[in-house]
Order: sequence, then C-alpha cells, then structure tokens
Amino acid sequence: MLYYAAIFLVIALIAGLFGFTGIAAGAIGVAKVLFFIFLLIFVVTLLLGLVRR
Repeated sequence: MLYYAAIFLVIALIAGLFGFTGIAAGAIGVAKVLFFIFLLIFVVTLLLGLVRR
C-alpha cells in the first residue's frame, strides 16, 4: 500500500511539473489517503503484535 502511495506521489509531482494542476491535486489526494490507511494498518498491526507477547 505504501508503494501505491509513493507511485501516486510521483505522478502528482510529474503532473505538477508539467502544469497539470488538476491531475496533480487528485493524485496527491489519493496518495494522502493511501498513506494514512497504510499508517493506520501499521499501527494496528504493531499494537496487536505487542499485545500477543
């Protein structure tokens, strides 16, 4: 999931570089959502791992 967030971030940076601000804004929005979902899943998994020990 973090991989897809990084891909959308790169797409947003390239689109912003070429002046496609609408596409860049959409891609950065998707990248943010994917990153926060990844972060949430990471924290939940980390806490579950600590609880099982």
